[in-house]
Amino acid sequence: MADPSSYRPQPGQIPDSPGVYRFRDEHRRVIYVGKAKSLRQRLANYFQDVAGLHPRTATMVTTAASVEWTVVSTEVEALQLEYSWIKEYDPRFNVKYRDDKSYPSLAVTLNEEYPRVQVMRGPKRKGVRYFGPYAHAWAIRETVDLMLRVFPVRTCSAGVFKRSAQIGRPCLLGYIGKCSAPCVGRVTPEEHRELAEDFCDFMAGRTGTYLSRLEKEMHAAAEEMEYEKAARLRDDIGALRRAMEKNAVVLADATDADLIAVAEDELEAAVQIFHVRGGRVRGQRGWVTDKVEAVDTAGLVEHALQQLYGEETGESVPKEVLVPALPEDTPALSQWLAERRGSQVSLRIPQRGDKKSLMETVHRNAQQSLALHKTKRASDLTTRSRALEEIAEALDLDSAPLRIECFDISHLQGEDVVASMVVFEDGLARKSEYRRFQIKSFAGQDDVRSMHEVVQRRFRRYLQEKLKTGEWEPEDPEEGAEVRAEDDGRPKRFAYPPQLVVVDGGQPQVAAAQRALSELGIDDVAVCGLAKRLEEVWLPGEDDPVVLPRTSEGLYLLQRVRDEAHRFAIRYQRNKRGKRLRVSPLDDVPGLGESRKQALVKHFGSVKKLRQATIDQICEVPGIGRKTAETVAAALAQAAPAGPAVNMATGEIMEDEEPATAETSSGRGSERGAEK
Repeated sequence: MADPSSYRPQPGQIPDSPGVYRFRDEHRRVIYVGKAKSLRQRLANYFQDVAGLHPRTATMVTTAASVEWTVVSTEVEALQLEYSWIKEYDPRFNVKYRDDKSYPSLAVTLNEEYPRVQVMRGPKRKGVRYFGPYAHAWAIRETVDLMLRVFPVRTCSAGVFKRSAQIGRPCLLGYIGKCSAPCVGRVTPEEHRELAEDFCDFMAGRTGTYLSRLEKEMHAAAEEMEYEKAARLRDDIGALRRAMEKNAVVLADATDADLIAVAEDELEAAVQIFHVRGGRVRGQRGWVTDKVEAVDTAGLVEHALQQLYGEETGESVPKEVLVPALPEDTPALSQWLAERRGSQVSLRIPQRGDKKSLMETVHRNAQQSLALHKTKRASDLTTRSRALEEIAEALDLDSAPLRIECFDISHLQGEDVVASMVVFEDGLARKSEYRRFQIKSFAGQDDVRSMHEVVQRRFRRYLQEKLKTGEWEPEDPEEGAEVRAEDDGRPKRFAYPPQLVVVDGGQPQVAAAQRALSELGIDDVAVCGLAKRLEEVWLPGEDDPVVLPRTSEGLYLLQRVRDEAHRFAIRYQRNKRGKRLRVSPLDDVPGLGESRKQALVKHFGSVKKLRQATIDQICEVPGIGRKTAETVAAALAQAAPAGPAVNMATGEIMEDEEPATAETSSGRGSERGAEK
């Protein structure tokens, strides 16, 4: 624990101007990012008597080992830079909202020749129009199903669209009138795009004009005694009205606004956002966060605005944003939002009327979200804490292993040998730090030797990172010959050591991992192995395993870590094997591109038949001249023919078929070795 006075800047060093500052820990990791109108005044607050600071602030400044800052011209620049650095460095003491679920949106792919309506999750793509997000995907599908009657836009995938175009027959939706069937040319690309744009206009809230036009067309058809057309238009109007009823009118003046409410206690905060477009609630989403820094409601609102609009532009940022409390830098935030939208944005607190009533509804949703989250988390947090304590007690560790890394080896009968490393922090998977390895030092199957190589490579990289930051100086100067790159605070792949290394296997694998650590001089990382057969925990140098009770939360956590490493290793091994099996002898033929390779295989049916063909027969393929045919024939003659495929269940040799395969992973029996 550092003393803040040990890294406090000298008086007069800190400029009295707007800027962004970063606190770093002893490993040079950025642990907190903040902005200020005056860097001198803000940073002075952190270097008071520690006893007078907020407990969370005191924890941060005693964890930090240095502070640095960047001066900017305006508060808006400071806001933008703060957002960029929080996103880049992921500091542990900054408030970071996490979605409690992945919210789906209704998307229209206007960037395609034939726009498609579909449900989308994840990051937004350029050229796609989004509506929502919605709480449930089924709500989107019900709305789309009603609207396809009036706006028969394509909803099929690219594969279905291409197949229908090839056979000249539309899918079922084309026959029942819920798709205009552009795949078979019933409408032109321009007509289909106009349908998609009308769909977008209606979803954006411009409903009155369209409904009025349909009603006029219906009355005109009735007057001309075209009763079937009038009935169809009547049904279309009814379908659109039912779709509109799914989004109740909450604001009578066709307002476009986002309403943000916050519910909080001493430790956590929940944020709820209602997206109102055209006076109707078009979407809802929520976040929950741990209050890892001393922050009030206004600060939480500021973080929420950065999270919500940091990647948005144009109409995705509404004209009006209603909040429960105004942030300290309201003018700068308003200007930042206006720059992202391209026009003025009003940021204010609703005082009366329908907007205040709706804000109260959003706040009730935030309170319910926080209560539900705490109900779920209370049991989960208690269970994870108990599991870590049980592991520490069973393995005789000094403290609970807050960071656990697990290694697993995977191969297919000694080929494509790979390894995985998964990371769990505080009992939860940290997938951004998963790593995978190819075994390089030897060929063949040797799980023990593979484990030694992987653990040694991982911790050698850790020592290299410590060398760059000056935390470690090797006794042998040649070990430190690597160039010391200037550290920029970004998370490094192997920079942080675990408290516990778990290997998938028994005594041999554990001994190999411990030997790798000992050879590197690392003696502050515990090692254990989890054997599959009896779920025994093996420790280095021990003849007998540690047997945890079957109902132990510690054993359950170790099993989850081990199974996750196995899954990750199997996935990598499967991908690697698939790439190897897709390699063709034609790949090595100079001057033979992908199109002509496909033409050759399509003409002869397989590489085996192509190998048996004469040069004259190869010349018959369009685009293949005699010189190229001779090169292909020579290359195939030199390449060793693939062995016959065998049915692993019956032993039968199968001509021109793929062999069945089985995957194995170290420490697995046959029940885990076969791919299911």
